[in-house]
Amino acid sequence: MLTILRLLTLSLSVLFSSLVQSGYLEYDQDVLIPDDWTHVGRVEPTEELELTFALKQQNVDLLEEKLRLVSDPDSAQYGKHLTLEEVSTLICPSDLTQKVVRGWLQSHGITNCLTVHTQDFLQCTMTAEVAETLLSGSKFHRYTRDGQTLVRSSAPYFVHDDVHQHLDFVGGLHRLPPKGLDLSKGRKLKKSAGVHLGVTPAVLRARYNMTVTDVGKAQNNSQAVAQFLEQYYSPADLAEFMSIYGRGFLHHSQVDRVVGTQGAGKAGLEASLDIEYIMSTGANISTWFFTNPGRHESQEPFLQWMVLLSNMSDLPWVHTVSYGDDEDSLSAAYMTRINTEFMKAGVRGISLLFASGDSGAGCKHLGGGKNSFRPSFPASSPYVTTVGGTSFKNPFKITYEVTDYISGGGFSNVFKMPSYQTNTVEAYLKTAASTLPPQSYYNTSGRAYPDIAALSDNYWVVSNRVPIPWVSGTSASTPVVGGMLSVINDQRLLKGLPALGFLNPRLYKLKGQALFDVTEGCHLSCLDEKVQGKGFLLHLQVLHMLPNS
Repeated sequence: MLTILRLLTLSLSVLFSSLVQSGYLEYDQDVLIPDDWTHVGRVEPTEELELTFALKQQNVDLLEEKLRLVSDPDSAQYGKHLTLEEVSTLICPSDLTQKVVRGWLQSHGITNCLTVHTQDFLQCTMTAEVAETLLSGSKFHRYTRDGQTLVRSSAPYFVHDDVHQHLDFVGGLHRLPPKGLDLSKGRKLKKSAGVHLGVTPAVLRARYNMTVTDVGKAQNNSQAVAQFLEQYYSPADLAEFMSIYGRGFLHHSQVDRVVGTQGAGKAGLEASLDIEYIMSTGANISTWFFTNPGRHESQEPFLQWMVLLSNMSDLPWVHTVSYGDDEDSLSAAYMTRINTEFMKAGVRGISLLFASGDSGAGCKHLGGGKNSFRPSFPASSPYVTTVGGTSFKNPFKITYEVTDYISGGGFSNVFKMPSYQTNTVEAYLKTAASTLPPQSYYNTSGRAYPDIAALSDNYWVVSNRVPIPWVSGTSASTPVVGGMLSVINDQRLLKGLPALGFLNPRLYKLKGQALFDVTEGCHLSCLDEKVQGKGFLLHLQVLHMLPNS
């Protein structure tokens, strides 16, 4: 029996090898199921799946150049953002690509497909049996974690080269979602006369010089948060939060639009944090809530949100997202395509803010006693603004800030350092050389993050009608920065100026205007003697960005 099994394994290996060599190309060669997901069993052949096909786009290089021009304040095209229709005309897949991919699907009897305005995604339903025939090598299984069940393939899939050259990837096979960012409980604060007992909207507005007049007034301004991991907010919690902490400034107590379906379960702490703090810093500004649990077990909620952005002509100017995964757990093809989606949003004048994560620099054990830092994506994307976290030097007073030790940061191992940050980062690496970890732990030529930071420690949140103290994480700082950017957008829009859009090229040119460097503290990384007491301090701290900046 052992000999037969070895022969069978060998024959499968030879088959897959021959497929690759004879015109079949493999996607996501390393398919790893995270330990926190439990295998339930194989999916029945007749079960319905929904898969997302990312079609190859045209003119991606021109899209990137356009983003640079509309985002660089020194460019004559600064602020001249494109409409969704103009983006579609620029990057829409060729007629040949659409014909080949649709013909391939139809040859397998797949006709129930929806597209988007930009025509670069197809969402198709089919049975598991058809999917496994369409995508050679795929094997669909059901997995569960914390009451959530998803369907994914436990093996890589193969597509013939005739089709492969027209596809970036197929969504719904791999990429089980990670756990949400760690909203860890911070230090317990003891009562003391004349000092604050945790971060509230009043503390934030005092720290960042936001006066009572720094609230929304423009009718054409809006902001949004997006949630993916079965996270929902409670309208009652939001109203309660504003009744307690929203006194003294004009504000909204209701979300203006929910995109997606709110679950029936209890409110999630992360969703509550996000919506309460973007609406109290970006006060009196119309706010949307994107909730993307996935209608089918085979859907990828984050990808569904990206598809939505490609299909909506009217979107908020600022989006904040507390979501990320280890960069090395994702394929380069997937991340590259997601970067293109970020560029599509940026050229439309949309600011995308992502939390930097709550695991510091991260750590990956390479074997043989060697370690390296572990960057996170989308935090490492060059086309989003990544937000880190700080804490007060004196946790009882509104004082200057130091790095929050959990705040994510580092250098991408996949994406090169963008030109907008080269001078800043190279100067930092030179002046801080004596305090940095050995360069074998990180890629000094990679995209450095975060780009900006704000308080992320010891927040008060109302969840399930109860005020909860000591909530911490970059899930807190990200909506705070997003709300402040919305206030800046508001004042720009009132003056007839365009929204900020992709912020980074302008951010790195401020050179001390409205920002200051955080130069004290360090964050989590590998626990070995080579890096003890050392870390990155790539945090730019928001103080108060001028309306016309």
